[in-house]
Amino acid sequence: MRIQLEEALSKNGEDAPVDRKQLLSEVLRQRILSMELAPGAVVDEVALSEEFGLSRPPVRELMRQMAAEGYIELEPNRPARVSPMSYHSLRSFFLAAPLLYVATTQLAAIQATAEDVDRLKEIQKHFLNAIAQRDTEARVLWNDRFHHEIGKMARNVYLMPSLRRVLIDHARLGKTFYRSSTTGDMQRDLEKAAAQHDQIIAAIACGDADKAGEIVREHMEISRRRMTEYVVPEGMDVPLQF
Repeated sequence: MRIQLEEALSKNGEDAPVDRKQLLSEVLRQRILSMELAPGAVVDEVALSEEFGLSRPPVRELMRQMAAEGYIELEPNRPARVSPMSYHSLRSFFLAAPLLYVATTQLAAIQATAEDVDRLKEIQKHFLNAIAQRDTEARVLWNDRFHHEIGKMARNVYLMPSLRRVLIDHARLGKTFYRSSTTGDMQRDLEKAAAQHDQIIAAIACGDADKAGEIVREHMEISRRRMTEYVVPEGMDVPLQF
């Protein structure tokens, strides 16, 4: 899942045309979702221009597009920065995310074609493999791809921008709160989430909007509970001595 610049260029061959702007778009999004570029980090326009062999105008154009999507923030006379995460943004995320996931998943169940379902099943295969390999980064990125694909299947121009913004923080939350845990309890949650993905696919394939919405609402509860446990951990049992 991870896109490496050198690998992408070598696959095209030295003389083959490469859409460097598209490559930059994919790599930069991945670096933000994987937290390689941390929330609030400066996005160096000059460095990106040099790394991807692009002039400054197409890089600026891409950054304006990514700012509109919620990946970065642009302010006059200040360098671009990765969108921050704060208490207020996380609270807003957990208020809005269930509503958006339910709405888009229900619409996907109504709108989806057989080809849409096949693409979703293929993404799910990669997600399951990432879980089996205990690859946190791949798991986060394929989960992002899974829900983004459902958003596309919903075919609603009003919901998609909001879903895309929610997915950015969902991926970053996943990388933050899940990366250090190797407990059996965590693995059980991941297996449950994977099973819910399969159930969502089945509900969409059957056109059962109510069932799809019910499952994705339960699916979001896993993330909400994990975040609560991370932010408010159990205290250590330390005897007091005087």
